[in-house]
Amino acid sequence: MAKFKKAGLLLAALGLVFVTACSGNTGKNANKEESGSTNTSTSTADSAFAAGKYDPPIEISTVLMPIKNYGGKGDTKENNVHDRWMLETLGIKHKDTWYPASDDQYRQKLQLAISSGEKLPDFVKVPTNAVLTNQLIDSGQFIAIDELFDKYATKVWKDHAEKNPELWYPFTRDGKKYNVPLMEYTNNDNTLLWLREDWMEKLKLEAPKTIADLEVIMDKFKNENPDGLAPKDVYPLAISLKGATNTWMGGLDWLFGAYGSVQEQWNKDKDGNLEYGSVNPGAKAALAKLQEWMNKGYIHADSALWDEGKSAESWTKGAAGILPGANWVPDWPAPDLLKNVPGSKYKAYPVPAGPDGYMGTKWQNSGVNASIMINKDAKHPEAIFLYYNYLLENLANPTVGSKYEHGFAQGYDWDIVDGQPTSNKDKIPGFTNEFPFITGPARIPDLFMTTLVKLADGAAPETPYEKQTAEFRKPENWYAAKVVMDQKDIRKQNYFTGAATETMVSKWNLLRQSEMETFNKIIYGKLPVDAFDEFVSSWKANGGDQITKEVNEWFQSVSKK
Repeated sequence: MAKFKKAGLLLAALGLVFVTACSGNTGKNANKEESGSTNTSTSTADSAFAAGKYDPPIEISTVLMPIKNYGGKGDTKENNVHDRWMLETLGIKHKDTWYPASDDQYRQKLQLAISSGEKLPDFVKVPTNAVLTNQLIDSGQFIAIDELFDKYATKVWKDHAEKNPELWYPFTRDGKKYNVPLMEYTNNDNTLLWLREDWMEKLKLEAPKTIADLEVIMDKFKNENPDGLAPKDVYPLAISLKGATNTWMGGLDWLFGAYGSVQEQWNKDKDGNLEYGSVNPGAKAALAKLQEWMNKGYIHADSALWDEGKSAESWTKGAAGILPGANWVPDWPAPDLLKNVPGSKYKAYPVPAGPDGYMGTKWQNSGVNASIMINKDAKHPEAIFLYYNYLLENLANPTVGSKYEHGFAQGYDWDIVDGQPTSNKDKIPGFTNEFPFITGPARIPDLFMTTLVKLADGAAPETPYEKQTAEFRKPENWYAAKVVMDQKDIRKQNYFTGAATETMVSKWNLLRQSEMETFNKIIYGKLPVDAFDEFVSSWKANGGDQITKEVNEWFQSVSKK
């Protein structure tokens, strides 16, 4: 989850301005370090991996965001159960580690450090942001990690990278890899449709297989509302048009996909080249359908003002009957629906097919949510591998009888109560499951959805991970995961995950602004549907064709063997 990134978010990425490094630290110094070059003793590293810890202990510097709850046992950001565990188990302790108060403060601190040439920590965690990644590579402070990854990464990590080579695309420069990918659950944000199941039952409606079927349902929801709501008070489809149409809640990727193209991202065409989905002819048909739905009152007129949370709110307040969202909607915002509308029920449905049989949604499948960069001056650059390997092998999917069968730390995220182990927060004084893991929680990418599908199929949970997942995830969530995985072949990946190309830097903001304005005016009927053709011609002439050329050149450079 390369990790799926929407091209529409590139506007935000370009807005994150990071000052380029001073002349003494860029250009001539960038990329001069050989892959895996270090100042550490190979024998020390090999001994640590053989023993599973450093003896004597080593010191490292990194970046740790403060957590809200350290457990109420006197723990602090400098002295907590995680850091004590890290020293005892792995022989690693912090020195000169950064503790920024917020993400914004972290970005500012990085910006100042890069521009002034200040030495950065041994291990720098980088959010999924190609602009920042390239700024850090250009600083000349970080090594390529190819050799370290090949030598030290654990098998589950290597296997995932081999199956998903696109995860390296954002981190590759001149054939070398500069970031250590941190794994995330795959398919966890893929779109499906959440319908008011109580309305479906009362109206005796069947699952929509096509867009035409969905239109019948929307008309029934609005004009024959089973809760007795007047048509003027019901807007069946809850969507967000404020910032992007291909978004994580209330998005429209599924509708555009029903007409052959997922918008606001770079898809592969029939020849294997990348094209921007919003200028594909299928987008015109999707906009025509949205204009029709707006005219019929299936979509609220304020949708252009609504962000993702606001679109979800219209569903949880009972005014909408269909919410596009991910499998985790039962955790949020569905509880608000049950609270606000007594007797309400909800259920996940597959996305429907268009008139020509097309189906498609965004695809979040490479399983990466952030990365780590390794400073060229780190004395023990392999330490991050020792650390993360341990998490993946012991905590990501713990075995029965292991130290971590019930959780990370007894008395914090689990305890023995009345003679039985429990992770029930109401039974554990000072409960917390927040720990300052350097890499974030350890996750095996396909384990989450595989487990949910197993539960949905009626199998009993067997492993500690399966039992914990069954306890914390609702049955509606299990079933939704099965819906997602049954449609895994319709997902369309965004293949452009690099930094802004040369022409994007000067042209992309205006192109995106033109796209959003044109699309919204068509949806609201202020422009005819044929205005799409003029938009595409203008888009291509005003930088789009050149950007497409540059995007494909980038893609060829990172994907070639």
